[in-house]
Amino acid sequence: MTAMKSTLIFLLSAAAMAADLRITTGALDDQVFQRDAANRADIGLSGTTDAQGVVEARVVRKHLVVAGLDWSSIGQAASGKWSGVVKAVPAGGPYRIEVRAGGATAALNGILVGDLWVLAGQSNMQGVGDLADVEMPHELVHNFDMAAQWLVAEEPLHTLSSAIDPVHWGKGQTAPQAGDALRQSIAARKKGAGLGLPFAVEMVRRTGVPVGLISRAHGGTSMDQWDSALKNKGGESLYGSMFRGVESAGLKVTGVLWYQGESDANPKAAPQFQAKFERLVTAIREDFRSPTLPFYYVQIGRHLNNQNIAEWNQVQEAQRIAESTIRNSGMAPAVDLSLDDGIHVGTQDLKRLGRRLSNLATGETKRGPRPVSAAFRNGVLRVAFSDVNGRLRSAGRISGFSVHGADGAPLPVIYKMQVDPQDASSILLHIGGKLPEGATLRYGYGKDPYCNVRDDADMALPVFGPLSIQM
Repeated sequence: MTAMKSTLIFLLSAAAMAADLRITTGALDDQVFQRDAANRADIGLSGTTDAQGVVEARVVRKHLVVAGLDWSSIGQAASGKWSGVVKAVPAGGPYRIEVRAGGATAALNGILVGDLWVLAGQSNMQGVGDLADVEMPHELVHNFDMAAQWLVAEEPLHTLSSAIDPVHWGKGQTAPQAGDALRQSIAARKKGAGLGLPFAVEMVRRTGVPVGLISRAHGGTSMDQWDSALKNKGGESLYGSMFRGVESAGLKVTGVLWYQGESDANPKAAPQFQAKFERLVTAIREDFRSPTLPFYYVQIGRHLNNQNIAEWNQVQEAQRIAESTIRNSGMAPAVDLSLDDGIHVGTQDLKRLGRRLSNLATGETKRGPRPVSAAFRNGVLRVAFSDVNGRLRSAGRISGFSVHGADGAPLPVIYKMQVDPQDASSILLHIGGKLPEGATLRYGYGKDPYCNVRDDADMALPVFGPLSIQM
């Protein structure tokens, strides 16, 4: 036998004898793990191997071992299986987690430790903005998509046809769309930009902490369809699908972003909206095991439609009031934003909306103007606001306020509107004549009002009313 043949036989024999090691559960490439109060995460891993004895792991970032996380024992291998925990991985990344046992190795790539946010609600959260000049991907923002895959986040975040949960499938669909068919379907889309990615990128910019998004919104859905009582239906229900997504990500999240209400703006559902909304938040906090889980939501905005005007405003007012009845919550108005069609916020203003939600999430600003009182004296109706960042301002002439009689009908009595020169947190409405008994004030009345008052942090006035006028 020649030396070359002997060497080849030896190498083949060594390869055959080398242990096999696989990571099968605990983490996926590009997964984001929720950081704890100490700004780190323990990452449990398990899998299969034909090795025996100690299993070791290390954490690497950009080819450098993370301090304190060089090769060390994390568990044991026996009977073809292994498990262990990589402890105290600091917030940051992307990391490569390497595991070895008996000469065999395996690895996970793109791991992040940071904050997880759930995206839920209907179409304006799902995203129907034009796919033009969208928010660009960021290496520290990943998305747990509807196909239960962790990926670097990019628009569109939501692709219902690829969902593993049947509740998201279209009519006649019997299985998740995948492969070339899915890629072609996404490539052909003209709509799909949302607020989730702009929010996440802004959060990273401000905090430096990675963000993971769990995308589970579904257009056209009502509060009844999001009922937590349907949780036991799993992927056959919206709530069940959301819970399964959070559970798969470790059942630990930083908070929830919610945008829904348009489907409940009808005579039957609108009167019940606030109670259902409060029950939903309570259920989410119970199921996510976090009684004070931050819950930030958007007040529904505009719709080019003349039906159910009263109910549309009723839902908006319920959302405004809910901010004071649901602790640790916050609302971002959208009534001043532009649209990309008759009801969906446009891509560029979705970026603004994402920043408004990040203001609430970081607490770097006040929540934005909220109405306190309306008092009529000497021909001037003075409207006072709390939580104003800097001063109130408008692009051009102030618009959006209306006075209504006791019967609810609008009255043409306002001839001039201005920010109070003595108090930039108040608006002065100059009234022609006297106001009738029982008159009220509204802002954003109707379904397609022109509203343009914001503060220095671009936090807008919410739709409100009817607000009693002090005579």
